[in-house]
Amino acid sequence: MKKITKLLVANRGEIALRVLRSAKEMGLQTVAIYSEADRNALHVRYADEAVCVGPPASKDSYLRGDKILAVCRELGVDAIHPGYGFLSENAEFARMVKEAGLIFVGPSPEAMDIMGDKLSAKQAVQAYNIPLVPGTAEAISDVTEAKQIAQQVGFPILIKASAGGGGKGMRLVHHVEEFEEQMQLAINEAVSAFGDGAVFIEKFVTGPRHIEIQVLGDEHGNIVHLFERECSIQRRHQKVIEEAPSAVLTPELRAEMGRCAVDVARACNYTGAGTVEFLLDDQRNFYFLEMNTRLQVEHPVTEQITGLDLVKEQIKVAQGQPLAFRQDELQIQGHALELRVYAEDPQNNFLPDIGTLTTYVRPQGPGVRVDDGFEQGMDIPIYYDPMIAKLVTFGSTRQEAIERMLRAIDEYQITGIETTLGFGRYVLQHPAFVSGNFDTNFIKDHFSPEALKPAAPDEATATLAAVLTAMLLTEKKPGAAPASAEVPAATGSAWKRNRLGLR
Repeated sequence: MKKITKLLVANRGEIALRVLRSAKEMGLQTVAIYSEADRNALHVRYADEAVCVGPPASKDSYLRGDKILAVCRELGVDAIHPGYGFLSENAEFARMVKEAGLIFVGPSPEAMDIMGDKLSAKQAVQAYNIPLVPGTAEAISDVTEAKQIAQQVGFPILIKASAGGGGKGMRLVHHVEEFEEQMQLAINEAVSAFGDGAVFIEKFVTGPRHIEIQVLGDEHGNIVHLFERECSIQRRHQKVIEEAPSAVLTPELRAEMGRCAVDVARACNYTGAGTVEFLLDDQRNFYFLEMNTRLQVEHPVTEQITGLDLVKEQIKVAQGQPLAFRQDELQIQGHALELRVYAEDPQNNFLPDIGTLTTYVRPQGPGVRVDDGFEQGMDIPIYYDPMIAKLVTFGSTRQEAIERMLRAIDEYQITGIETTLGFGRYVLQHPAFVSGNFDTNFIKDHFSPEALKPAAPDEATATLAAVLTAMLLTEKKPGAAPASAEVPAATGSAWKRNRLGLR
């Protein structure tokens, strides 16, 4: 049995703080790393020790595996938890950790290699009869051959980067005439984002829902699934709202998808926490999409409905402990929702916003959880992902979870920047979401920026405002400058006001 006494968290922000809290509850000593931009971050103050690993840019700090390992040697660290993003799915870094005699809190480098490439992942799961989306079984670079295959599969099709993720290196092609141009764009984007231009072709599933299954495996061959998460509310192929369980899965379909997810994990001898992602079409057929070999951003909703702490489970598995429960001992309790609170402007194509958290007050009360890494007065750095927090609500029913989320959104006070809070309120009140009748096209089908604009004042209110303005102007001293058209802080961030030509 391996023993962890001192854990370094190779990440930042809310996930670093999330991991540090669980580690503290387990009695572990903790070490945080930070860039110069995060010197005053909450995770830095929370850890027992903290070390700066470089300048603000990720490539010079959070992605410097050599510097992180040097910190481990200097401070006597036993293990590294990578969080998600940065080095969490970097097989080479996991090997470096292992070769340094440290414990990597995550799967083996070999499992990462298999599942980190979408094509090798498909090949690995074929022996288990996992449903796959029709398409190529290997990377393809010949445009003429690729076009012929696309015609055989049938348009629309997706061209996808083999090493891709987060929607990068992905192109939707509706007609054969645009195929060559879109394939070259996909290759170029894949090379730029991942250093690997390999692409493959898949049939585009119309009206899909994005359903993922949380799995957990130990070093003794035990693997269980912790039910599903619905992740279909997305912008730019990235999730904004997640829930558990899904509103559309029957017990039979849940069991079948869970069995397939466990087999996917078994296909690569997976250990620790991972997520198997599926597409569910409008006929309730499901297809294996990929496996994420790390903790997911949306893991809190699974924790809420299972009562498990996934970070603690990861650490236990990394120490060689067997799982303390069997599949038949796990049950879904209640319903949970997560809204990713991004510093983004939903009225301007979700463009990232920057600025200072002039006001930052978290919601509270029954069934409300906020995972964040900020506090009032802090700046949103431009160097990293714009997520401020994960707002999670839990209820005995889906309706109660929705009602609590709406209440929590109203209580969440954030000024100084634009956020996705208003977008979250819009989605949760939309009939398509409330009924459960939605898919990954929700934003395209149901959302427009105008939906978030405040309603125009009625005639009486407008008249009163005009009278008050006239009175204020009349009261100004002779020779005073005309009243300026100041925009109140509530209108948004200074950056947005400048962008709109306002002051």
